[in-house]
Amino acid sequence: MKIGFDNDKYLKMQSSHIRERINQFDNKLYLEFGGKLFDDYHASRVLPGFCPDSKLRLLKELSDMAEIVIVISASDIETNKMRGDLGITYDSDVLRLKDEFEESGLYVGSVVITQYSGQNSADLFKGRLEKLGIKVYLHYVIEGYPSNIPLIVSDEGYGSNDYIETSRPLVVITAPGPGSGKMATCLSQLYHEHKHGIRAGYAKFETFPIWNIPLKHPVNLAYEAATADLNDVNMIDPFHLEAYGETTVNYNRDVEIFPVLSAIFERIYGENPYKSPTDMGVNMAGNCICDDAVCREASCQEIIRRYYHTMDRFLTGDCPKDEVYKIELLMNQAGVTVHDRRVVDAALARAEETDGPAAALELPNGSIVTGKTSKLLGASASLILNALKELAGIDHKVHVISPEAIEPIQKVKTEYLGSKNPRLHIDEVLIALSISASADPVAGLALNQIPKLKGCQAHTSVMLASVDVKLFQKLSIQATSEPKYEKKPIYQ
Repeated sequence: MKIGFDNDKYLKMQSSHIRERINQFDNKLYLEFGGKLFDDYHASRVLPGFCPDSKLRLLKELSDMAEIVIVISASDIETNKMRGDLGITYDSDVLRLKDEFEESGLYVGSVVITQYSGQNSADLFKGRLEKLGIKVYLHYVIEGYPSNIPLIVSDEGYGSNDYIETSRPLVVITAPGPGSGKMATCLSQLYHEHKHGIRAGYAKFETFPIWNIPLKHPVNLAYEAATADLNDVNMIDPFHLEAYGETTVNYNRDVEIFPVLSAIFERIYGENPYKSPTDMGVNMAGNCICDDAVCREASCQEIIRRYYHTMDRFLTGDCPKDEVYKIELLMNQAGVTVHDRRVVDAALARAEETDGPAAALELPNGSIVTGKTSKLLGASASLILNALKELAGIDHKVHVISPEAIEPIQKVKTEYLGSKNPRLHIDEVLIALSISASADPVAGLALNQIPKLKGCQAHTSVMLASVDVKLFQKLSIQATSEPKYEKKPIYQ
């Protein structure tokens, strides 16, 4: 993989900049942490060289002065809101996040339930957390939020919220997902700290959009593609342009809310310490791009992948047509088509040749291998097996798994487990390969190539089965599929 981002430089610059921001206030900074704190694979895809756990590593560098507060909305608890990437509810993710942070040596001070108005499910969750020894605070629904500034910044507004007791200079406010109330939690604390005679600060840490690269840079366009379901739009920060004569990029929600934030700051402090939404941010990622061409190409590929994922979701009824239109517009702005993804044409050509589902994968050296559906294997499983053979230098005519070994697995699937599909999926093929490897050195050689699949691109001519989607993810293969069913289902 070509590197376009200097991760070591980023960690040094970012931690230094956050320390500087803390010192601008009374040694107390509430830092709203947007995006994913770990497993940030979007950033690692569009900024090759960015480590998925960079934000976590950054916090570990600041662990001596940082504590974490996890925020969750009572309405999200009530509706059992799910994280699409993990398939777990937001309340379950609060516990997962706490465990992850503490295993990394970070201090989690408390959990805040926001937008609380007596929801029974929120009360039950609060009780569950308290039995685990976790401090829980409640922040309430404020009538007229965020427009009714006199009420919001008063004892009946922010003043009615629980004051979160913190003990360290840097308080990181994070959440399972967007809309949880991170910013409102920060501002409520500023009000309470001011009442305690402390001039605490607020800052925002979002990796995207990157403020100091062009508005239509593919990295920023890829962010819009990633948030198409939220209808986020990148835009020039008009407040920064007016204040400094400098063109910077922000996104619509921060720009739209800035006049409200400015009024809140003025009411708390007597003045607004920031002249623009860009001023509030602390993101240094744009300063650490070391090869712009590499990041541009990686981001264009991400936009194409987002297009395919959106088309698949549209086919299954999980997103509106407007989302598709937005992704198509972004592809046009980036100047790319699906044919710029090399594995697409290779998979479609193989499907046409075999008159059945097929798949293609681009190996690290740029060569492309394909797989087809057979009586024994699905197209994705066949693809992975062929890729491992190619990487190991094994002739494709050689069987690293004997057909006789596959047939008993098929019998278990269909006769004992009730599956209608006898063909092996990726995980089943890899298990069969590992069993063969115990007696066959050639199979062992193929098995040892699995780490080399990380970061490879793949495409299938039909929509993937959910099991294969998960396996591609576990193998760190960036896979897409045509928005087309192998067979039109009535029930999935």
